[in-house]
Amino acid sequence: MNGQISTLMVRAFVAFEISPEMRGLLAAAQGVLRTGTARLSYVDPPLIHITVKFLGEVDEKKLPQVIAALNTVHATPFPVNGSRITVNNFRDPHTVWCAVDDAGKGRDVFLAVESVLAPLGFSRENRAFTPHATLARVKMADPSLFRCIETLKDAPCGSCTVSGLKLKKSTLTPRGPVYEDIAEVAW
Repeated sequence: MNGQISTLMVRAFVAFEISPEMRGLLAAAQGVLRTGTARLSYVDPPLIHITVKFLGEVDEKKLPQVIAALNTVHATPFPVNGSRITVNNFRDPHTVWCAVDDAGKGRDVFLAVESVLAPLGFSRENRAFTPHATLARVKMADPSLFRCIETLKDAPCGSCTVSGLKLKKSTLTPRGPVYEDIAEVAW
């Protein structure tokens, strides 16, 4: 390697986990979406989560600092309720998700995460935090997508209690992402 030291990069993000029961209800919603003809790339139900902050490619050597910073984020467990299945943008949908109501508690944690990670060189988000659990990415929308979403308007999406954060590693594969827990911050 000509004396160069290789830097291992890890694709990482911070997330709230949701309950298996909530994932089951969201998997059922994915079943309805599959009846349409829109081309969607589905999130494997065990991987469905609420992203707090996507970190991108992180130098493996920086992970202990990230973990230490996340350990300074304090909150109390709070309820999250899946409110409805929708898309991120009706004119140009990229994502089908379950909107989540958390009474602003997720935003508070998001702001704390932003504050502790900014000194480590992670850019602050320009967009407001919108808590959601992604069900699918839209490859090609068509009218059936909106019919399916209309069918799901009263579908139960579940609820659970968020009691911490997870730092996760995401490895992209041809069959979809593989997630691995790096660290957990429990409250």
